[in-house]
Amino acid sequence: MNSDLQQLASESTAWPFREAQQLLEKRLRGDVPGKGYVLFQTGYGPSGLPHIGTFAEVARTTMVRNAFALLAPEIPTRLYCFSDDMDGLRKVPDNIPNKDMVAEHLGKPLTSVPDPFGTHDSFGAHNNARLMAFLDSFGFDYVFKSATTCYREGLFDNALLSLLRHYDEIMAVILPTLGVERQATYSPFLPISPTSGRVLQVPILDHDAASGTIVFEDEDGARVETPVVGGNCKLQWKADWAMRWTALSVDYEMSGKDLIDSVKLSSRICRILGGVPPNNLTYEMFLDEEGAKISKSKGNGVAVEDWLKYAPQESLAYFMYQKPKAAKRLHFDVIPRSVDDYYTELLAFASKDSKQKLASAVWHIHDGEPPNPEIGVSYNMLLNLVSVCHSDDPAVIWHHVSRNLPGTTPETSPELDKLIGFAIAYYKDFVLPNKRYRTAKPLEREALKALRAELAALPEQATADDLQAAVYEVGKQQTCFDSLRDWFKALYEILLGQDSGPRMGSFIALYGIPETIKLLDRVLAGEDLSVE
Repeated sequence: MNSDLQQLASESTAWPFREAQQLLEKRLRGDVPGKGYVLFQTGYGPSGLPHIGTFAEVARTTMVRNAFALLAPEIPTRLYCFSDDMDGLRKVPDNIPNKDMVAEHLGKPLTSVPDPFGTHDSFGAHNNARLMAFLDSFGFDYVFKSATTCYREGLFDNALLSLLRHYDEIMAVILPTLGVERQATYSPFLPISPTSGRVLQVPILDHDAASGTIVFEDEDGARVETPVVGGNCKLQWKADWAMRWTALSVDYEMSGKDLIDSVKLSSRICRILGGVPPNNLTYEMFLDEEGAKISKSKGNGVAVEDWLKYAPQESLAYFMYQKPKAAKRLHFDVIPRSVDDYYTELLAFASKDSKQKLASAVWHIHDGEPPNPEIGVSYNMLLNLVSVCHSDDPAVIWHHVSRNLPGTTPETSPELDKLIGFAIAYYKDFVLPNKRYRTAKPLEREALKALRAELAALPEQATADDLQAAVYEVGKQQTCFDSLRDWFKALYEILLGQDSGPRMGSFIALYGIPETIKLLDRVLAGEDLSVE
């Protein structure tokens, strides 16, 4: 390992390196943990499908893990993706088949509920498989952990018995955080009913640390004594979180701003159990275009599958890398810019020095080995090209691209070919429905005639800069516009049917001077550009 690169990494201001440096110096003090590796963890509630928050947490945690590996290559690391699949099913999801069958098993652990899809042993196993397929599709390196397996096979036994020994002390920490009614019934232990198989939220009538048991009243009124180990109980989630940190010796886990108080409470419980709470990064929540918090139930955000319909997955990772501690609006309008910013940074990576490379988002997205970009045209420019071509045929778009970038074909530039497909999909769903062409006013028509004449006088091989200068000069000569900004806005509204648009010189170079002249002729002839 290059010691100079390690030194630069230790001094880097990139947030994954800062997180990794704190973990190495303040928690580990430069030593290998007793378990032999550093453990990173992310959690998942398998009552629903993986979502964009799942991707964000695993992607960001992986970035910190990769940064740590550069800082301390001699210390092994692992990433656990932990599924809380022993939680009781609280309600029947709307998006599943066989709802009546599932409804008969409400309250049972997810891994005890039959799979409504009929493909796995349980509903929990089905959703866990979906989670792993989701993570695998992005190439994440992780170890899957099931709460059910950990509880039933004894991995948590020592920590559970420790919690029982400290029962009163832990209750003294938790009860003040609850309302009066909840205080009367709360227990960190949730016994599994031996008669119904449901996870019960009932008061604990007695507990015996020496025998490792609790006593509760079952649903049929019977008084039951049960061991806290062996999968006979699970824990309320805040106590569960602390117990898991202790049992697994978790070193690093990030969480959302909405869990700040939970982190504090679980950390107190973890210390009571004799554990050390993991290093934690608190990330901000995603907002919709109106500034409201994104909610899965409201459906007011962008799902992972939505993003991947319109853009490559690396652009989503790029979006997640940026300022995790700042709230970000996550809606469809951010996709084009994220794509272009990603490729811009990717293109610039090779020219950076080592310090700058470590601070680059693409270093963290690609674990220090970003690919060589094949893109010679921006996503936004492709959107405008698709818009003016009025075509969902990639061959039509490639006609213009290949002419502007000689030798570039779908075969030589598969990345660009995929980007063209993304641009077509985005255009059809978001640009086309909002296009509003307007008719040129009399004085604007004269300006367009002047632009046509200027373009006709230029050679077809004129550069984007030459074309931009020509458009600029024509605009300066017109008295009907208060500013050049108004001139360009008029071009966008009249020629493209939108309020904003590309650098006109670059667009004309890509679309072609003859094609642009034909477009101007259609406008001057009074044709409706919305009809092809």
